Amino acid sequence: MKALIKSLFLFTAFLSFEACAQPKKKQNSNDSNNINMTNTETITLGSGCFWCTEAIYQRLEGVVKVTSGYSGGHIENPTYEQVCDKTTGHAEVCQIVYDTTKISLDDILAVFWKTHDPTTPNQQGNDVGPQYRSAVFYHNDHQKQVAEKYIAELTAAKAWDKPIITEVTAFTKFYSAESYHQNYYNNNTYQGYCRYVIGPKLEKFEKVFKAKLKKE
Repeated sequence: MKALIKSLFLFTAFLSFEACAQPKKKQNSNDSNNINMTNTETITLGSGCFWCTEAIYQRLEGVVKVTSGYSGGHIENPTYEQVCDKTTGHAEVCQIVYDTTKISLDDILAVFWKTHDPTTPNQQGNDVGPQYRSAVFYHNDHQKQVAEKYIAELTAAKAWDKPIITEVTAFTKFYSAESYHQNYYNNNTYQGYCRYVIGPKLEKFEKVFKAKLKKE
């Protein structure tokens, strides 16, 4: 975890996504077919637009499945339009299934805090609204403890000038987003948001986490 804090200062400079990156080779969204599911664990994370979160975690070795959806609200089976109306209480999240023999919870959360700004309430870049809030929906006590420990240590290290406002809440329900949201970046690489926001973010992420990426 000390390595996370040390490298975080370097990575915070990467949170300005203005330049256009070259499109990346498409990657499979789910690799669950050949995985022993008894070794997997699930965590639900909100770090802004779920298109970005999905694209990042799809590229990590050990991540079995990433599903974009909604969590943390009070409306059952919400639609994207309802969530965008900012009245459902839901956040855009990704439900991440990972193989614990290949990637640790520490690594999953290191990526989480290094690839978004956890100090901006209800906002990531130009995406504004409660659905874009920073959130960890933990599925067990261990996930809660590790998330809270990260926050305490990052706060003590003054990794950001402003306080961390990441919501750490027990997971209740997850609603999968509409099919067109799934595997979004890989299916829409040349779309404007993908080229000018997700692409540059992925390029910077891949430089920092080169050793953690899936082999092509």
